This record gives sequence, structure tokens and C-alpha cells, in this order.
Amino acid sequence: MIKNWFKNIGPGPLIAAAFIGPGTVTLCTLAGVNFGYALLWAMVLSIVATIVLQEMSARLGIISQKGLSEIIRTEIKNPLLKGFAVVLILSAIVIGNAAYEAGNISGGVLGLEAVFGTMTFETSLFSINYFSVAIGLIAFVLLYIGNYKVLEKSLVTLVILMSIAFLITAILTKPDLSEIFKGVFIPKFPEDSILTIIGLIGTTVVPYNLFLHASLVKEKWQKESDLKFARKDTIVAVVLGGIVSMSIIVSAAAIQTQDINNASDLAMSLEPLFGSFSKYVLAVGLFAAGITSAITAPLAAAYVASGCLGWSSNMKAKRFRAVWMFILFAGVISSSSGLKSIEIIKFAQVANGILLPVIAGFLIWIMNKSSILGKYRNSLRQNIFGIVILAITIFLGLKSVLKVFNLL
Repeated sequence: MIKNWFKNIGPGPLIAAAFIGPGTVTLCTLAGVNFGYALLWAMVLSIVATIVLQEMSARLGIISQKGLSEIIRTEIKNPLLKGFAVVLILSAIVIGNAAYEAGNISGGVLGLEAVFGTMTFETSLFSINYFSVAIGLIAFVLLYIGNYKVLEKSLVTLVILMSIAFLITAILTKPDLSEIFKGVFIPKFPEDSILTIIGLIGTTVVPYNLFLHASLVKEKWQKESDLKFARKDTIVAVVLGGIVSMSIIVSAAAIQTQDINNASDLAMSLEPLFGSFSKYVLAVGLFAAGITSAITAPLAAAYVASGCLGWSSNMKAKRFRAVWMFILFAGVISSSSGLKSIEIIKFAQVANGILLPVIAGFLIWIMNKSSILGKYRNSLRQNIFGIVILAITIFLGLKSVLKVFNLL
């Protein structure tokens, strides 16, 4: 039974690995510290929205045997619209992932530093963080091998490790189960919580995952009969990812102090309360969250660039490798040297804010085309769910753009 389940496990855990990055860990930590269990319901909403959109993306990939960016390039006939879509996607995903990659690597570094302390090589001109380089090398080797099965097994192992680490941390805090259930099922909006609520949804429903999922499912499955495996894989992985995020909120809610800015602070704060074991367990989770996102972000960018520009999406193709190498190298340099280009990150946030509703809308439109999906096009129920989520993504996109310009 378990062996059969593992055999049919697919890209789902890679999608969970992609959305549980250091940004998600930090946001969930702050949600728990500032609002206790009150915002757990926002994670439930995020999980449902993510399952609906990722299931559409997976179905599209299996039936069409094409990536989402490839379909956008062929299905949008108007040259101006096509040009706008391609530039927006490349800006948001390729430049965006290059900007965020430093954060992914830095998150893994925080996990290692919580256990081993800081390890840097410094000269008068520059400094190099050894942990950043080590994480970059691990990601490079796994991506360069270019074997989907090797990548899948490595990331599934890291996701399981991350899940166990965060779940154990949450259990160690001996949470009040009745309060957790209230937080999950009764929506509350504590004072000053609206940006955190929007952030929790926005960090889970991720635009690049829609591209990544459609590209990865066709590496794993080619037949229409495989749809049932893809659906189960998506639901199990996204729910597991959601439980991990909730575990971080629960763990952080146990901390009495407000002086916490990231998950590394959380690891340090848990030690005097629950012993050094809790610090090490959380550090392992943070390391796994950082390294999995450091692998999936360059991979997603390579698939997107290849689809938009009509290149081969073979993982061993030179152009495909060149894209992920650029993203990874930029991340290692930025993370290692402490260099953070705020302007690039702001640009990426704006591009992603616009991209999410555009792609969600395009995906719903494509999912209703019989010429592409035949009898597997969206049902009425799937369309209703999709339109509700589209409204949420428009709200999220508007918020992220306004926030960057300090209008919110």
C-alpha cells in the first residue's frame, strides 16, 4: 500500500516545497507571534485555493503534454497581447525568481547558523558565507544531473524531513487543541491583521507553481488515466504543505515575546522554553525549506523561459541549464555577500502581483477550451471555484502593487 503510494507520488511535493520557502516560514512565524491561532483559517482558505488552481495546471499538463507558458505562446493570437503576456511572465518569473533566490538560500543558511553559528570568509573587499556556497552547490548538483526521478526523490525526502521537523516543533509546544480548532474554523480579523492575512494567502497561491506543475506532470505522466494519480498527488501534497505552515503558526504562538522577526529568532526563543532539542528540530525544518525552494525556483524559471521563447524544455538542454544557472548564481552571490537589490525585489513583487490574476484568469479560460482539453475541460463547479479564486487573486495582486508603492 505505502510502496504503491510512493510509486505514484509525483510533482505534488515539489509544489509544496516551492511554496514553503523562507518567506512563508517567516510570515507564518510572525502570524503566530502577533495573532496566536487566530489566522489559521487563512491557511485553510489558501490550501483550498491552491488545490483548485494546481489541479487545473496538472490536468492541463497531462492532457496537452505542454507547459503553461508554451500554451500561452500558442493560444494568444493577438501579437500585442502575446507580447505583453510573454514580457510579464518572463519579468515576474525569471527576474522575480532571481531576486527571491537570495532569500531562499539565506533561509537555508539561517537554519544552519542556528545550529553551527556564522561561518564567513572576509577580506577588505568582500565577504563569502560558506553555508550559502554549500547550499548553492547542492542545488547545482541536483539540477545539473538533469534527471527528474533523482530530483523528485531528493525533494520528496527534504519535504518529508521539513514536515516532520515543523510538526514535532508544534507538538513540543503542547498547544491548546480547542483553540486551534477555533482558529481553523472561525474566521477572525484581529486589529492590524489584514496585511498578514493577505500575505498568508499570497505566499501559498504562487504564480510560478502553476507553470512548474504543468511542466513537471508531463515528466511523470503521459496518459489520461494518470489524472487520478495527479489529482491525489496534488491534494495530499498541498494539504501537507498547509499543515506545515499551520505548524509554524502554532509553534510561534507559544512564544510570549513580540521581539521575533524571522524563523531563526523563533528557533532561539524556543530553546529556553522547550530545550535545545526544539531549536535543532526547527533549524532542520528551516534548512529544508530554504534548500527545496532554492532548487524549485531556478527550475520553474528555466521551464517558463523555455516555454515562452520556444526552446527545448529538456532538463539537459544547454539553454534550459543556462537559465537555472543564472538564477542560482545570482542567488548565491546575493546571499553570500549580503547584497540585496531592493529595487529588483520591488520590481519582482509588482510583476508577480500583476501576473497572479492574469495567469489565474488565463488558466480558467484555457481550462474551458474543448480544442485543448476535450472532455476534461472544467465543470461548472470547477469554474465557480476558479472564479471565486480569481477574485481573490485580483485583490491580492492589487494589494501587493499598492504595498510596494507604499499606498497601503
